Amino acid sequence: MDSQESAREVSPQAILDAARVFEERIPFNRVLGLQFEKLDESDVVVRFEMRDELVGNFTRGNLHGGVISSTLDVVGGLVAFISLLKREGVQSLEDEAEKFSRMGTIDLRVDYLRPGLGQSFSARGFVLRTGRKVAVTRMELHNDEDSLIAVGTGAYSIS
Repeated sequence: MDSQESAREVSPQAILDAARVFEERIPFNRVLGLQFEKLDESDVVVRFEMRDELVGNFTRGNLHGGVISSTLDVVGGLVAFISLLKREGVQSLEDEAEKFSRMGTIDLRVDYLRPGLGQSFSARGFVLRTGRKVAVTRMELHNDEDSLIAVGTGAYSIS
């Protein structure tokens, strides 16, 4: 079953509640400093500021590769979860708390295209396909000059 065949309307409050879970209740996401800039049924954008704690190469001062992949994974996971909410026609996040607890990353591929240089970064994600058990997503990370730093594809368990 493809997402286009089965998509239903999801309440804006359920989407906002899902973002709050990712932003506030997952400690590692707070460490990264992730903040949601745009959030709707088909598009998610997360921003964060460069800090010394996120540097991977101290001579160049660029982002650590783990920060890049983690950010892309968070965005991919959130858009996968929103696609689950859409599929189920969820009006309240409490309705799907059990499914959220079983959700996880199956596979993540990241292509690092440029060094992560910049003062701030934004990651955008969207769903490529949602099935009954797996959602596949595509993500991009840009710096504050809109240079494409990395792209990713993720597969997420959503059953």
